[in-house]
Amino acid sequence: MTDLPTPLVSTDWLADHLDAQDLVILDCTTVQQQTPDGSYAFVPGMEAYEEGHIPGAIFCNVLETLADKDSPLPLMMPKPDAFKAAVEAVGVGDDAAVVLYDRGNHTWAARVWWSLKTYGFDNAAVLDGGWTKWTAEGRPVSTDAPEAKVATFTPAPQPHRIVAKPDVLAAIDGQDKTIVHSLSREEFTGEKQVMPRPGRIATSISAPANALIDPATGAYKNADDLRRHFASAGVSGDKPVITYCGGGVAACSNALALTLVGMEDVAVYDGSLAEWTADPDAPMETG
Repeated sequence: MTDLPTPLVSTDWLADHLDAQDLVILDCTTVQQQTPDGSYAFVPGMEAYEEGHIPGAIFCNVLETLADKDSPLPLMMPKPDAFKAAVEAVGVGDDAAVVLYDRGNHTWAARVWWSLKTYGFDNAAVLDGGWTKWTAEGRPVSTDAPEAKVATFTPAPQPHRIVAKPDVLAAIDGQDKTIVHSLSREEFTGEKQVMPRPGRIATSISAPANALIDPATGAYKNADDLRRHFASAGVSGDKPVITYCGGGVAACSNALALTLVGMEDVAVYDGSLAEWTADPDAPMETG
């Protein structure tokens, strides 16, 4: 079995292993589009995939297949059987080596990476720099849509990787856990309102996931820079961390970055602000 240098894999590594028999490459691209009423919505990036993708990559429709269809919230983790069916459909089996990428700032690829970890699958990595770095380096691109490999995936749930609203409520006193807001500073303060209620979960600190990425390369910043980023935000490293965002996507990029700097006790609040802001009694702060 091909062992990946997780949680990130370089473009050099992927170029050297494109022909590995157990390699599964998933294009997790999800695109933000403006709606007729002037707001924005996320849609699967299938059109971008069809225009060109990394050779051998399978399109992973994160919004449609890796979300709990029974939940009113937009992107909750699927139940084990549904997750098993979804990843098997794109060729992910127990013996696979999985590389994930998207065309943005890694958040959607990180969401799938965290989802796999939540179901006990560790031989997966996000392509550092993603599609941006791959194409900037003149790497090969294909328009062929390969068939997914026949696969058998065995879910091994790791429930500590995902927390629910009661867990976050219990952590608000800040004594035992650090709650990390992963969206922009403007959304943290409430200057910019995207959700039904402005601001942040009470007592949470700001560590924007966008700040994790080097704008020059599209790759994650080095470990020392990431440590400084989290330390300046108030992540001490001596308490477990709960990350959240709008719908549990950008939070997964923060979870990946925290893993990169050696923090293992990290969980994602799956409902995030989509759930929290819908409850008028859930405490929030602005300013």
